[in-house]
This record gives sequence, structure tokens and C-alpha cells, in this order.
Amino acid sequence: MQLIWLRSDLRQHDNTALAAAAARGPTVAVYLLSPQQWLEHDDAACKVDFWLRNLKELSNTLGELNIPLLIRTANHWDQAPAELLKLCRELKVEAVHVNEEYGVHESRRDAAVAETLQAEGIEFHSYLDQLLFKPGTVLTKTDTYFKVFSQFRKVCYERLHRSMPTLVKAPGKQATLKVDSDPIPDSVKGFATPSESLQALWPAGEEEARRRLDTFTDAQIEYYKSERDFPAKPGTSQLSAYLAAGVISPRQCLHAALQSNQGEFESGNVGAVTWINELLWREFYKHILVGYPRVSRHRAFRPETEALAWRDAPEELKAWQEARTGLPIIDAAMRQLLETGWMHNRLRMVVAMFLTKNLLIDWREGERFFMRHLIDGDLAANNGGWQWSSSTGTDSAPYFRIFNPLSQSEKFDSEGLFIKHWLPELAGLNKKEIHNPANLGGLFGVADYPSPIVNLSASRERALAAFKSLPSRTAMEGSDE
Repeated sequence: MQLIWLRSDLRQHDNTALAAAAARGPTVAVYLLSPQQWLEHDDAACKVDFWLRNLKELSNTLGELNIPLLIRTANHWDQAPAELLKLCRELKVEAVHVNEEYGVHESRRDAAVAETLQAEGIEFHSYLDQLLFKPGTVLTKTDTYFKVFSQFRKVCYERLHRSMPTLVKAPGKQATLKVDSDPIPDSVKGFATPSESLQALWPAGEEEARRRLDTFTDAQIEYYKSERDFPAKPGTSQLSAYLAAGVISPRQCLHAALQSNQGEFESGNVGAVTWINELLWREFYKHILVGYPRVSRHRAFRPETEALAWRDAPEELKAWQEARTGLPIIDAAMRQLLETGWMHNRLRMVVAMFLTKNLLIDWREGERFFMRHLIDGDLAANNGGWQWSSSTGTDSAPYFRIFNPLSQSEKFDSEGLFIKHWLPELAGLNKKEIHNPANLGGLFGVADYPSPIVNLSASRERALAAFKSLPSRTAMEGSDE
């Protein structure tokens, strides 16, 4: 008997571990519920709900192949070795198959499981699946992990030219086993069920993920570069939640993008090239997680920035979290996050810079808040984005680059459509007034909208002074070979 232990790979197609298990013999699938671990990792309730809904879909499609899906509980990952060993003994499992996951806790968990099983004579196989390249195989000339994205991307392109990752065939139907699938719970203790309106924005299942990918690559990818920065336009793929849960694979995304661009990833349609770049950014941040484990431990990628004098400003942090900053583009973005479990990528940078530069609040506060609310929350990408915005990370924005939320708002939501959607209390303002209602001096119609909690130019100077007072940055400024 073969066992596939599912984690962030909730799909039947192009699933390396599932195909490998099924090729070796009768297969059973298992998923471990780990609520205590998820709470420690700040996983969002809407994300846990998304996992459960996708597990239901997957249980049905695996059932058609006679592959039972079992549900077990390892409240904390420390309990995973014992729980899996018990199941392997019950089912007389010869080998356990997994797709690699990245991060310090994930690696330790898998090493502990492998050791426990192998001591009992049970094989443990792990496969590259959620990335195009295995971490440790895309390195500088001095055999170190890249710190600069453009150089990392160049090597990835060279590798893709030589050999394109192939899609893995879905397993065929197997003979019926004397093992019944377990019911998938509707909820998990400690995680509230999100609103029906939020769930409706993110339907579960591979079919939906594939539909989104096809729609995007058929009709929208051409305009991706020109429209992706405008939050009022449907310019993005809306696939991030599906990628994070593994309902679709990066290989499927890459193949679809190439198909829409005559097989080219460096020329041709600039929209396709730009989107492939985004897939490689996702890749880059996962490699950073492995190459520089400190970022898994809430540490700054640039060690000298640990000395930054972040402000302890609980009221301002709360105003940011509750969309009450008095800056419409910030508040509209935060409402989008709170109500949909997702935020437009351009706005993730804008609100992150506002928190870390204008409010000078530690990036870790923002990183944690995002993880607790994002349906596509992913440690590597979320950490990478926050450290980029706060100028503490790899390839980070130079510390003197501070987005001005007002000019960002005027540039990327010039008509105020996004703001009006999320802040209906400002709907009566015209497109000039809406970006900064404070200029109106509390006139009737915006009386219920707060004044800005911070002076943008004074706070910018405060941030520059804080960064300038750091020890020399040159130690970390060197570029990779």
C-alpha cells in the first residue's frame, strides 16, 4: 500500500507525489488537520476554510479513481510522526509520498516524519512539485543563494531554455480498496467560518482554478502589464489563492502562459512575459526561505535593519488595521482585505510602505496581520513583500523610496472608482477631491470620514532619519555575481 500525505497540493492533476504513489501500487491519501500549528503560523480563517472546501472537491475526484481520502488530526506538527506511523501500521503502508514544502518548521516536520517511518522500515519519498526549480540548484557562481531577483531570473530563464518542466499525468482508476474516505469537516475549532460572500469569491476545486487560468491566458494576459497596477480593473489572474493551496501548479501556469505566447517567455506578448516574471518572483521568495532561514524566524533579511527604532504606536496600528487612517486609498485597500481575504498587489505595497515608513511601525506587525486575513497567505511571498516594502529585505526598495499614498492613488485610481467601491461614504466626492478629503476641511458629506492620522511629509522625514541613523548599509549592499 502507498500513502500520499497531502499538504499544500490539493489537486489530482500535475501532482508529482500522487502520480508517483499511484504508479507504485494501490494508494490511499491522507490530510492532517493541525489547528494549533495553523494558529501559531497565523493562518487566516478564510484560508483554512478554503483548504476544507478544496479537500471536499478533491475527495470527490479522488473517489472517482477509487483513492480514499482520510482525515487525521495532528494538532501540532510535533504529533505528525506518531499519527502517520499509526496510520501506516493500520494500512500496512510500504511507502509515504509527499511534495516538498519549504520553511524551517516544514523541513523539521518532514525530517522527523521520515526518521520515524524509516526506523520502522517504511520508505519516505519527497518530490519537487510546488516550484519549477529545487532550492539549491539555482545559485550564484560562488554557489550561494541569489539575493537579487534580476540575477536569479536570468539563471531561471537559461535553465528553462534548456529544459522545460513537464506536466505530470493524473493517475488512472485503481481497483476498489477496503478503505472508506472520511467526511471532510465544515470547520476547524479556532477558525471562524467566513461569510458566504467571501466564499463565493473563491469557489473551490481544480475545475475553477483551471477555468480562471484559461480565462486569464485566453483573454486577459495580453493586457496584464498595462492593467495589473489599476485596482479598479480586473487586470490580475485571481489565481494566488489556488497556487498557495496547490489547487493549481506553477507548471500548469507556466505552460498556459507559454501557450498564449507562442512558446516565448522573454519576448512576444509583454503581458505574458510580465506574468511569467511574477511566477518567478514567487519562486525567488521560496528559494530565499530555504537559503536564508532567518526570514522564516521573523528576522530581517538585512541584519543591520534589526537596529531600526520602530515606533510603538498601538492606536495608529489599530487605525491602519481597521481602515481608519483618513487616507482613502489605504482604507479602501484594507477594507478589500477584510471583506474579501485578498488585496490588489499594487496596494499591498502601498499600504505596507505607509505602515513601515509613514507610521514607522515594525513590518512584522503588518506581515502578521496580512497572514491572519489573506486567503492566499504564503509565508515566503508575504514575508518577501513586506521586507521589500520596509527596505529590510532582498532586492528591497531603497530606504529613501517611500510611496506617497496620495500620488499613488491619483496615478492608479485616477477616477476614484476603487475608493468609491470600498468607501461608499466618499461616493459623493468628485475625482479630484476623493484622494484627499482632508483638503475639504470636513465639509458635509465626509463628516463621518476621519482626518489623516499622520502628516505625510513630516512622517517621511522621520522615516529617512531613522534609516540614516542605522549602522553602515554597505555590508549588505553587494550584488551577487
